[in-house]
Amino acid sequence: MAKVEFLGPMNKESMQVDIQTLADLKEMFKDDVQLQEWLEICAVAVNDTLVCSLDIKIEPNDKISLLPPVCGG
Repeated sequence: MAKVEFLGPMNKESMQVDIQTLADLKEMFKDDVQLQEWLEICAVAVNDTLVCSLDIKIEPNDKISLLPPVCGG
């Protein structure tokens, strides 16, 4: 199963998921209103590489990171 980690202020524990693509992950989270707000503005990385397509194939040992925008000085 792939691991999903929620970084920054998302305040959600990492979880293991059994999915084929990032589109499956989006579907899995469709009823979580708070998470949906974050997903609209987050970048997504698979195995530490930023991705843009929901059609990315997810392998069993992949790490999916949801990266909220940050600001700093």
